Amino acid sequence: MKSDSFRLKFKKSLDAVPATARLLILARLARSFGQGALVVDFALYLHALHWSGVSIGALFMGGMLFGAALTSLLGPLSDRLGRRQFLIGYEFSQIAAASIALMTAQPAWLAMAAIMGGFGRGANGSPGPFAPVEQSWLANNIEPHFRGLVFSFNSAMGFFGMCIGALLAGVPGWVSGSNLAPDDFRLLFWIVLLGSVSSVILLRFTRESKPIDHPGPQEKADAASESLSEKEENSLLIRLAAVNVLSGLGVGLVGPLLTYWFKLRFGVGPGAIGPVMALAFFATGVGALLSGWMTRRFGVVNVVVYLRLFGLILLLPMAFSPSFLWAGLFYVARSALSRGTVGARQALGVSLVNEKRRGLAASINSVSMMLPFALGPFLAGALFQLGALILPFVIGTAFQAANLYLYRRFFLTHDPSREAR
Repeated sequence: MKSDSFRLKFKKSLDAVPATARLLILARLARSFGQGALVVDFALYLHALHWSGVSIGALFMGGMLFGAALTSLLGPLSDRLGRRQFLIGYEFSQIAAASIALMTAQPAWLAMAAIMGGFGRGANGSPGPFAPVEQSWLANNIEPHFRGLVFSFNSAMGFFGMCIGALLAGVPGWVSGSNLAPDDFRLLFWIVLLGSVSSVILLRFTRESKPIDHPGPQEKADAASESLSEKEENSLLIRLAAVNVLSGLGVGLVGPLLTYWFKLRFGVGPGAIGPVMALAFFATGVGALLSGWMTRRFGVVNVVVYLRLFGLILLLPMAFSPSFLWAGLFYVARSALSRGTVGARQALGVSLVNEKRRGLAASINSVSMMLPFALGPFLAGALFQLGALILPFVIGTAFQAANLYLYRRFFLTHDPSREAR
């Protein structure tokens, strides 16, 4: 009887994910392979090309600022013009960026390709500055009370793909041995290229559809009430932006240059870093699946806050670890707990407004994180160059703790999983 009940629940959950949503998830998986490879090797590639820590950090910052500018435009535009053509256009931009990186390591061209392609940022398979388009399109196909589950599954597929990509980051070492020349790293851009081609093929079979939603106050109320409801939505979006600024500052100081930090702190290369990152991505994928299931039982906000809190507790022990082994173990556990909630956080963001404004909400959610996040690599790179390898982790911990406190205070009563519970 229990197994029959489980099968019925599984079938009901599967039926809640229509064909277009499944294709969007598969496209995320395809592009995540290249992202996983470059999150391990791209900063090391720049280091092999004799870029300084400040230069590497500045390039990452430039890419994030460019992405934030695009994101602020694309979400609202997709609300008016549709989603499909934007995502297909993104994949063609990735094909162009990977092609440039395959052909040259000349700094100006490589910088342009890196900024356009978001190389090394580890976006978990999301389409970079086009992520609000993906999120709002996915939300339009999913019932509100299933969004925490489905968005977490979408996030998990990205992490599993990045796990495979991180293992593929060892390909240059397998081919050329331990003494890697800069040109050896270029093999990895083929993974990016093939992943984007696969995503284009998948997206060609998608269809725009009428949003799935329950009638909200704006559909039921008169004009005066509708105006008030929009003000309430705007207030929630302002609060979301505020907590994201804190999170962006905290995570940006730690995340983007982590492989570079491993290199400076412990003297390890791709052969050691790649498997650790792969294990972390796999664990995070499992964490995303578990967090998605937990949102149905405990709610999105509680799952996000408490899992990220446990992950935050592990950040300083990782920074002060005496060996790469211990640092790697703390990193794997922290990533599973903290980054595994990405899908749940996205589900909350697109559920704060009605379907006509989801692109706007997703853009605000992304941009408010990306702008402060962009400062992190530059500041961390400068501190690393000065020999301050621990300070970014200490500052990052303070910002992330403040984010968790405010997140629960602001959004507990606006949890999209309330109906299911």
